[in-house]
Amino acid sequence: MSGIWDPSQFLTFADHRLRPALELLGRVQVDTVDSIVDLGCGTGNVVPFLRSRWPDADYCGVDSSAQMLERAGRDHPDETWLEADLRSWRPREPVSLLYSNATLHWLPNHETLFTDLMASLIPGGVLAAQMPANFAEPTHTTIAEVAREGSWSVDLEPALQGVPVDTPATYHGLLSSHCRQLDIWTTTYTQELAGPDAVTEWVSGSALRPVLTALPEAEAREFTAEYTRRANVHYPRRGDGVTLLPFTRLFIVAQRRAG
Repeated sequence: MSGIWDPSQFLTFADHRLRPALELLGRVQVDTVDSIVDLGCGTGNVVPFLRSRWPDADYCGVDSSAQMLERAGRDHPDETWLEADLRSWRPREPVSLLYSNATLHWLPNHETLFTDLMASLIPGGVLAAQMPANFAEPTHTTIAEVAREGSWSVDLEPALQGVPVDTPATYHGLLSSHCRQLDIWTTTYTQELAGPDAVTEWVSGSALRPVLTALPEAEAREFTAEYTRRANVHYPRRGDGVTLLPFTRLFIVAQRRAG
């Protein structure tokens, strides 16, 4: 993830990306939080809402992207920001709240990952995570199709992500024995995107980014053009200029058992 994220592009759709973050936060039903670690904090756009809930908590935003953290530091200079590889980084001391908005799907080995995260909580602490769960939709399958059909296929194969998010039942099986309370649900948002080539603009800030950064500039433009042509077939722009993009997300709020 490091070095490939464009904060400006990511924030183009801040409202769509922020809504699930706030809905996740709203389901965290604890009053007292002494310490918060924001895993994959990005530009820090959720920190004002975390602060409004728990103004006195120690906060640390962790991300692998120096570009995102630079923006976060400019926008929120009073907070603590840490650049780290989230595949291996864990808090030194157990924390009250591990919050993660649209990050954990980029990390492998979820069986180990989620067990480690639960172990990083104090008794009664909460893991709150939200991940996209639309990897079987054309937004993502079209990326793989274009990648494997072009002359760039060998170069792009390592950049292709499989289906990194499992079923709600799988996460329930991983987490239930560790939890006092466990809430898992999915929501499909019908997002209204404006402008031409809207779906390409959307994925350019996330799923398309690793592929494009693996290509020379000319090939990246060619790849984008072909992806756009196919995406516009799957998600046609309506007469009023709006493109509808259904987008499913998986939510987990897990409170660790006491003792």
